[in-house]
Amino acid sequence: MQLLFSMNLADICDNAKKGREYALLGNYDSSIVYYQGVIQQIHKHCQSLRDPALKAKWLQVRQELHEEYEQVKDIMGTLEGFRSEKPADVLAPQSGERPEDPAVWPPPTPAEHRNPVAVKRPNSAAKQHRKESPGLQHRGAGPGGRNPKAERPGAREPRGAKAKDDKGKRGVGEAPGDVEHKRFDGTGYDSDLVDSLERDIVSRNPNVHWEDIADLEDAKKLLREAVVLPMWMPDFFKGIRRPWKGVLMVGPPGTGKTMLAKAVATECGTTFFNVSSSTLTSKYRGESEKLVRLLFEMARFYAPTTIFIDEIDSICGRRGTSDEHEASRRVKSEVLVQMDGVGGAMDNDDPSKMVMVLAATNFPWDIDEALRRRLEKRIYISLPTAVGRVELLKINLREVDVTDDVDLDLIAEKIEGYSGADITNVCRDASMMAMRRRIQGLTPEEIRALSKDELQMPVTMEDFTLTLKKISKSVSAADLEKYVTWMSEFGSV
Repeated sequence: MQLLFSMNLADICDNAKKGREYALLGNYDSSIVYYQGVIQQIHKHCQSLRDPALKAKWLQVRQELHEEYEQVKDIMGTLEGFRSEKPADVLAPQSGERPEDPAVWPPPTPAEHRNPVAVKRPNSAAKQHRKESPGLQHRGAGPGGRNPKAERPGAREPRGAKAKDDKGKRGVGEAPGDVEHKRFDGTGYDSDLVDSLERDIVSRNPNVHWEDIADLEDAKKLLREAVVLPMWMPDFFKGIRRPWKGVLMVGPPGTGKTMLAKAVATECGTTFFNVSSSTLTSKYRGESEKLVRLLFEMARFYAPTTIFIDEIDSICGRRGTSDEHEASRRVKSEVLVQMDGVGGAMDNDDPSKMVMVLAATNFPWDIDEALRRRLEKRIYISLPTAVGRVELLKINLREVDVTDDVDLDLIAEKIEGYSGADITNVCRDASMMAMRRRIQGLTPEEIRALSKDELQMPVTMEDFTLTLKKISKSVSAADLEKYVTWMSEFGSV
């Protein structure tokens, strides 16, 4: 079995190497064949893996190879476009006339030279090419990448014509490399704004799974019901049972709110928009409202979509306060209008067109009342329990060797009141204790001469004891009381 595993890995490495070498040599047809083979091999290999961490690494490798594969396809499409335009030069009139103006009809072609089929395709190709690809700008694969087939001279579909094509959508459970991504038609908007949102926000595979998050079972259950189940059972979630359009996660810093949002996007296969206050802020008057509207229009185009707004209190604080700026109020109003679906056709009866807003905040008492009403589910992401702390220790130490004297249950008791981020800091600091002891008193030359094996020493119980003396919890009891009070009044689990 071990020999077969080694042979599979050797084949994968060899095929990936050959695909890249053929691409560098310009033999793109052979390169495409090798890339397709290695992507398929990795897909089969991932299905046989049981270790989540190892499987995530292989999925990342496959995603990178798929991006290279898409770039090779783009280059092939561009080259084919050049080849298809050559007949236009051959069939052009040889009378020494000036180049044709696309707005002026050319003189009639003599009967002996008429070939309607041959002439029509290159001319239409030139117009298509001038309209869609000015300057022959090359775009790589990735979020928002174009399908090179749509840019070939024979294609008659304009940009955005595949908006209703199911091939551009990713269903639940589909691999990220199995489909072509459609591209949003930004007509009427600044192209720089559209490109910026697609490049910096759209993420189709955050690669965070439920098992990567310890504890928080109630929150996971609610998020599955709000996002994942409507994708699995679309016929049930209709009418009064339509999916929730907004979920607010409330809790102290470092408890896993952002991780939960990424896990939602990974598990249900929705397009993931990770939005912050800086994304929707512009120094120009009226530009911020346009960004909010553009964000929701793109979300509806790429539906099903999850829009995650972290620290939403910084965008939608209470209106009517003395220190509120007029521009800030307009942005809040646009967010509220878009969440109600007034700004676009939001189909609540079709889960495949679902746009759900998932928000997180550490200050729920500062959120505007109208926004709180639109975020229909409000859940409390609490500090990890005793069982959750043990699970967090195991997750953080799964790539580190520990001695037999390390008692995770005892450590979990000592770190009661610590957040998930605090526990990660404890594990990180404890894992570095052995290295600190090893390099103590050595010169810089001696430190550089140390081998990797000399520094790979297991973590001991004494390392955790020393670490806990230095690292304290970051959440106070008074803060926790404020969250409990707010949830008792406004919670909606």
